[in-house]
Amino acid sequence: MKITQGIVENIIQNELNGDIHTFTHELQKLDRLAGCKYEMVDAHVHIVDFNQKTTGLKNLLKYMDKSNITSAVIFWMPVVKIWQENEKQRPNYYLDDDNACYYYSNTDAIVAREYLSLTKQEQKRFFPLLCWFNAMDINCVEHIIQTYKTFPGVFYGIGEVFYRHDDLTHMTYGEVPRMNTLATKKLFEFISEYDIPLCIHNNITAPGISDYPKFLHEMETIIREFPKARVVLSHCWASRRLRAPYYTKMIARLLREYPGLYVDLSWVIFDEIISVNDVSMQEWVDLSEEFNDRIMIGSDVLWDAFEEIGVINSRFNIFLDKLSPISRKKICVENAINVYAKSKNRVEKNKKRTYPKLAELKK
Repeated sequence: MKITQGIVENIIQNELNGDIHTFTHELQKLDRLAGCKYEMVDAHVHIVDFNQKTTGLKNLLKYMDKSNITSAVIFWMPVVKIWQENEKQRPNYYLDDDNACYYYSNTDAIVAREYLSLTKQEQKRFFPLLCWFNAMDINCVEHIIQTYKTFPGVFYGIGEVFYRHDDLTHMTYGEVPRMNTLATKKLFEFISEYDIPLCIHNNITAPGISDYPKFLHEMETIIREFPKARVVLSHCWASRRLRAPYYTKMIARLLREYPGLYVDLSWVIFDEIISVNDVSMQEWVDLSEEFNDRIMIGSDVLWDAFEEIGVINSRFNIFLDKLSPISRKKICVENAINVYAKSKNRVEKNKKRTYPKLAELKK
């Protein structure tokens, strides 16, 4: 339908009783959907899709500027979707057909190339993470070190590493990825040694089991053994079709017990768990006030939907309005910077954690 002046005048007259000020006010509401009304560092952005395609970081910057997003934590996609000959149309998403995915070795190079093509000023707005490796491979740390050395000065950490990931778990070649393995221990030793953050996707339970957190013990086995590790739980452990009882209380317990644990509120966590009703919203407001230095917000937007980043993040306005100004500033901006910004060049320059000697502790 073509929008004409007559249609607009009818809307003003019939729906808004001829009040042009009310009409202008309603338009301003729509303008707010262009982005979060609070300045934000988006803590979860994929710049490629499951075909490893991207429209580029300069394109992302354009929509960040329109959406009140100052910086972004960016990563790629550790797997690529197979296009088999029996499929007439190329799949863009891992659920577009029943065919498998496999780990894609070039994804970090795509990210590094995009990042290095930016000006120095533009680079300051991004925190790239590296992500291509099989989390079940004990060789993964060797690959990570090699990637850091191949692209020095690019990466600020590791992620988003896929462990338990609903249907994608069963659609990826190789062993079913889980956290309580020797390979993951090697990875956690590495991030603890160099004090670099690790962003992971690990579902709280399986899609068919909603009465208890089936995979909770897998993660706790590891983070309990490595208390110095800084770990960001993508989507605050949520995923499609996943429900676990006492969700908010479970997250609160984990944050209390493990000071190196962080969460990002992205993807389905807001729509399916936080904003279900007034009670759930208030529970998450209370939790966010208590742990205001451990929570971040992300869009989880993909490469071909950068224009949606503002609309996605604007959903959080109603939640952020309820927070204190101090908590809101930390969750929107400061926490992501504190977690990621200090980790650049630590591996390339061999900046390992230093601990006091026993003799010094006895003094």
